[in-house]
Amino acid sequence: MNNNKPLSGVRVVEMSHMIMGPSCAMFLAFMGAEVIKIEPPEGDKTRNLTGMGRGFFPTFNRGKKSVTLDLKSESDRAQLHQLLDGADVFIENFRDQSLEKMGLSPAQLQAQYPSLIIASCKGFLHGPYENRTAMDEVVQMMTGMAYMTGPTGRPLRIGSSANDIMGGLFGAFAVVSTLLARQHDGKGHSLRIGLFENCLFLVAQHMVQFDLEGTEEPPMPERNFSWPVYDIFDTATGKQIFIGAVTEGQWRALCRVLGLSELLEDERLQNRPDQIQARSWTIPLIAKAVSAQSFEYLATALEEQGLPFSPISRPAEMYQDPHVNRPNGLFESHAQGRTFRAPGLPVEIDGNPFLPDNLDLPEIGQHNAEFFTAGSSTIKKGQTA
Repeated sequence: MNNNKPLSGVRVVEMSHMIMGPSCAMFLAFMGAEVIKIEPPEGDKTRNLTGMGRGFFPTFNRGKKSVTLDLKSESDRAQLHQLLDGADVFIENFRDQSLEKMGLSPAQLQAQYPSLIIASCKGFLHGPYENRTAMDEVVQMMTGMAYMTGPTGRPLRIGSSANDIMGGLFGAFAVVSTLLARQHDGKGHSLRIGLFENCLFLVAQHMVQFDLEGTEEPPMPERNFSWPVYDIFDTATGKQIFIGAVTEGQWRALCRVLGLSELLEDERLQNRPDQIQARSWTIPLIAKAVSAQSFEYLATALEEQGLPFSPISRPAEMYQDPHVNRPNGLFESHAQGRTFRAPGLPVEIDGNPFLPDNLDLPEIGQHNAEFFTAGSSTIKKGQTA
């Protein structure tokens, strides 16, 4: 393995936008692949998003090279094929019909490049919905994810693009698996990754509960608790804290930290099922004891006892978090004269992070000359994975 870059030598051509496709390619870039992002001449529209969309392009396009092509132009499509001729992987998230019109459908590409791995990031896998338009929020509403997240009557999407990102992760996982298979048979494959099916997988635990028991769990804000303590409390300093006590040992440790010896001695609270059944009257007592202590005291005492706890933080506060700011916790990137910090992959290999050679965002078409000049690296290379 080359400097923690297991995909060193793998070339990926990415033709996608927004989050699912770009995150799939970014994961591969962090693992060492050369990722060539195809943008229209004016640049990916995601570059210009504002508000909640401002972080989309910077976050999910680190470590890539940018090439601009007008795919309505025959000569530019020929240049795309020049890149594909030397590529190991092609990632796209276009409509099936649009790809076919451009001669870029999986079947057409497989016939032309039999060793190419094609990863199509779509709204749905093949089936009745395969031609529907999908977005993260759409599939969260469809699958019951939004129902489970908000209180009854107020379905609520998850507070990030988690579904898109995990869809990209499944895509990268499938690409890496298929690269390994190709080492043995030399064949490429057509992969289709479904955003809807990804979200369906995320709610599968609730589906299976119903299939096995015939009961539906209420939304998470109203869920039936399986733990004696799993709640948010107010502290004396006004800062909220989440505390969990999910075993009988943790229950005893929490009672000792909070000075609730009467709960330890109560005959009604000597096992976990009884502690769960008693939540209606024990949680108010625990809340009162927590409210008498500062957050700082509780954080120290709970950590010493090995109890699960957490502040209720905002994403922006992560820039002050000591663990986030450890070495290799945040990585600096540059884009259009600006600098930003973002986390890398949540993985270490032999104690080190996966990182591409360059984390800076490419300018629009910054790498055109690298690939479309005489003697460029688009000369077909041997398959490397």
